[in-house]
Amino acid sequence: MKGFDPKWRDVEHFIIGVTKEIWEDRCIGSLRHRYAPGLIVRSPASVLVDNTRVIAATMATLAEFPDRQLLGEDVIWCDDPARSDATSDAFLSSHRLICTATHTRPGMYGAPTGKRLTYRILADCALRHDCIYDEWLVRDQSAIVAQMGYDLVGWTRDLIAREGGPDRCVRPMTPATDVPGPYDGRGNDNEWGALLADTLGRIMAADMDVIPKRYDRAANLFYPGAQDGLGWSDADQFWMGLRAAFPDATFTIEHVIGRDDPMMPPRAAVRWSLHGRHAGWGRFGTPTGAEVYIMGITHAEFGPFGDGAATLRREYTLIDETAIWKQILLATGAL
Repeated sequence: MKGFDPKWRDVEHFIIGVTKEIWEDRCIGSLRHRYAPGLIVRSPASVLVDNTRVIAATMATLAEFPDRQLLGEDVIWCDDPARSDATSDAFLSSHRLICTATHTRPGMYGAPTGKRLTYRILADCALRHDCIYDEWLVRDQSAIVAQMGYDLVGWTRDLIAREGGPDRCVRPMTPATDVPGPYDGRGNDNEWGALLADTLGRIMAADMDVIPKRYDRAANLFYPGAQDGLGWSDADQFWMGLRAAFPDATFTIEHVIGRDDPMMPPRAAVRWSLHGRHAGWGRFGTPTGAEVYIMGITHAEFGPFGDGAATLRREYTLIDETAIWKQILLATGAL
């Protein structure tokens, strides 16, 4: 890794090592180096600009969840084809974490519940010169809220009030609140990334018959709210429920990485968005007409058990359902 500290063996070692260094080893101040000045961290819940705000948010999270651990499940990465040069390598990564934590202190999630939590995070990063300089992150907020014992809509409504009401609360990420960053690429050119992107595009175009064609009959599925699924029916129910709620929304593939490594199945990571009106019955209940922006990330692993072509054997998809409900509540005034 030219341009990086020699202690990092590769991109996986850097991503997993930096994550542990910050969150578990408490080297929070290292964010001044690990995250470049002016860094933008986008999540469905907010857009944070500059590493000083990231440091503040990190400390607030650890104050609320002192025993938080972030277990690296996978890192899907590639060279950045647009930015690599002779003096310093640049890389793109999409990593998947399983987080464990106990809610022992008051904070963003309210009074301490004492609940033990397990949930996933998916994050896309752009790396160069020994630091992360652009990031997109989706946390399974609905899993956190549900495991604390709260109703999802009720908790989101309470969050708006605790943040100062509809005029002062933190605004979810939308095209209006997003900030252009230094990385504007679209990933790499790889058959597995292209296959996953095409599969998601066909699902969002209402070609639901692509699921039994592209997914393994015994596919393992991991969806928001820590909902585990199995096979064609569960995949159909998740994607149908999401698309049905936003039938006219524009679906966009934002970023694609495909990768094939020894001793690993072929993998892909796709970041995508859905932007439009909550105009249909589906995962988010009675249609409200609210304009909603959804940032999603999907990881997939492929295997050989289909009828000829490789099939999708594991899928991990996250959206932040609290950010979606926040947009609906703010737009409708149902506070």
